[in-house]
Amino acid sequence: MPYLVECLASVERQTLDPARVEVIAVDDGSTDGTGECLEEFAARTAMAVTVIRQENSGGPSGPRNVGLAKATGRYVFFLDADDRLGDEALERMVAMADKNGTDVVLGKVEGINRKAPQSMWGKTLGRTDVFSSNIKFALSAQKLFRRALLERHGMRFDESLWTGEDALFTMEAYLRADGVSVVADYPCYYLVGREDGKHVTKSGSYTLRFDSARALMNLIADMVPPGPRRDNLMVRPFKVTLLPQFGPKFLKDTDEVRQHKLELARPLMDAHWNPEVARRLKVHERLQLHLVAVRRTELLPDVVEFVQAKKQPTPVLEKRGTCVYLGYPHFRSKAAGLPDWIYLAEPREARAVQGYREEAANTFLRRALRKLRRSLPTRDVKAAAA
Repeated sequence: MPYLVECLASVERQTLDPARVEVIAVDDGSTDGTGECLEEFAARTAMAVTVIRQENSGGPSGPRNVGLAKATGRYVFFLDADDRLGDEALERMVAMADKNGTDVVLGKVEGINRKAPQSMWGKTLGRTDVFSSNIKFALSAQKLFRRALLERHGMRFDESLWTGEDALFTMEAYLRADGVSVVADYPCYYLVGREDGKHVTKSGSYTLRFDSARALMNLIADMVPPGPRRDNLMVRPFKVTLLPQFGPKFLKDTDEVRQHKLELARPLMDAHWNPEVARRLKVHERLQLHLVAVRRTELLPDVVEFVQAKKQPTPVLEKRGTCVYLGYPHFRSKAAGLPDWIYLAEPREARAVQGYREEAANTFLRRALRKLRRSLPTRDVKAAAA
């Protein structure tokens, strides 16, 4: 309350036939009149509504699992009480899943007094997957899921996690799904920023973030064999969950907290950090996490302060403009001894540098590959080509 009032109003405004909608509302031990509001909603709406009132569980996983256990529809959608739906959201998402036979549908998210994910809404996609699109950066629970998929694999939210439980659930669904759809041409979900700032995702100890990162990394490692596809997915927990713990927050941490964060990060870096994951990040992100991986966090404040001040690194072009190094702190410092490749910009960053020759860079790479092939025995060349 009072966000729940507008949330329920958005449910009532759905253009999908009310007879096709089942609402299961779980009052997780609220003390602000939420239960009474839900009972009034159930009494007046044309939709089938079940209100469940229980003792507070302390997190969203328990209530979602309770609701999921009661669901009987072909699809389920998890709606947070302080957010709201676009009027045509359910109709459009159900139609998309029915038309394409997909198991998960992402509806475009817009923020109200709150930042929403943006990179995955470039265009509407009838059928895609987590490897061919940017949906790995949209792991909140607010998706349309085919219930048969969840039941077939016994999928539930992990009640031992106090944050990031939705990322774990959604990533598993992406990986198990027979196709994912994206509705990018209509705002299906409004992510509402609360005036009191009390979002579950913004509360809790830093240790919970490491718990979340560990769970997601382990899931990816368990479900995806080593290689480019796994490396691509690992970018998400490193960039979204782990990196912020070694950004501006780290500058304000006590020495004791800094040491504890390093201890928590060490097994994750040892198990999952590698050059192929690193190169998929921006140079400053890669540099920060590399310093954590090699236990050189005494160099980290210089980098974080540089980025926080929005300073621009001096680019260094080499090999006739085909290579661009970004001169963030400690670049080619003998005292620091950091490898050059940490500072080497991938094409997506290098394109912003005047004088960069991407076409020449690609030609340089092709020539290097041809030279390598000529130096190999014939049978090895065929194997390499295969």
